[in-house]
Amino acid sequence: MRNQPNVLLAPLLMVFLATAWVQPAAAQWRPEKTVEIIVGTGPGGGQDKTARTLNRMLVDRRLVEAPITVVNKPGGGGTVGWAYLNQHAGDAHYVEIANTTLLTNQINGRSTIGYADVTPLAMLYSESVALSVRQESQLMTGRDLVERLRKDSASVSASVGSSVGGPNHIAFALIAKAAGGDVKKLKTVVFQGGGEAITATLGGHVDLISSAANNVIPFLAAGKMRVLGITAPQRLPGALANVPTWKEQGIDLHVTNWRLLAGPKGLTAAQVAYWDGVIAKLVKTDEWKKDLDNNVFENAYMNSDEAKRYLKTQFDQFHSALSEVGLAK
Repeated sequence: MRNQPNVLLAPLLMVFLATAWVQPAAAQWRPEKTVEIIVGTGPGGGQDKTARTLNRMLVDRRLVEAPITVVNKPGGGGTVGWAYLNQHAGDAHYVEIANTTLLTNQINGRSTIGYADVTPLAMLYSESVALSVRQESQLMTGRDLVERLRKDSASVSASVGSSVGGPNHIAFALIAKAAGGDVKKLKTVVFQGGGEAITATLGGHVDLISSAANNVIPFLAAGKMRVLGITAPQRLPGALANVPTWKEQGIDLHVTNWRLLAGPKGLTAAQVAYWDGVIAKLVKTDEWKKDLDNNVFENAYMNSDEAKRYLKTQFDQFHSALSEVGLAK
């Protein structure tokens, strides 16, 4: 009789141990096929560079133990990429690198897809906007640009990658407005990505490029471009240390862009937790920190929950800015 309680408890113990083992396993998720990092622009721009850097580091560090590929889906100012992402609703094998056009395209009526229609996974970093010209340009300083915009806003053409209404376009428009020019007369030429926009500027097809500061650093170093001003609150370090802010040149302007990693709509808590864990490990590596420094990026890391709240705040701020320059619908 002494052994009877043990005989009765044994099956219950086996059930308990089996349940305890099954539940954590069911709660976890990890990739079982190729992960696609989607870019809503063509090769060579800021989003594309971020995607390829992320790809390389995740593979090299074995933070994602599955094949990873970068897929460019340019068109519609990023809307083609977002549409492609959401064709895979609920599938965390598909993620996309986003910038502020996720918000501004909805505000200006270009897209029906907004931040509430995707799953924010992590805010990676932010960067300032640079207005740059080719070395042969007669625009020597930011003040030269301001004066020309004041006299005739239609006399200056600017290239931007991806779409109108984004931070690059907003920066150019706000400078023109501060100069006393007519924002509606600005000549803004939109390209599929930053690479094409730079090529057009270097070829003299447009007067300047308004882009992520990082994009023009190689051409600045090679003596092919000159940066007229940056939209940072203070001068940036490194390769852009000698470039004045717009505030130094009489215009109190602060515009930043950011890079977000987002998944499609309908992801589960376990899928979000997986990417939260992966990116949290990535941003702590020396390689990631070095890349931020080399490219003059600002560390603005936020996890999924933090990024979701931040996007709401940013949406309100960009709606106000676009309304100010007449671009909100």
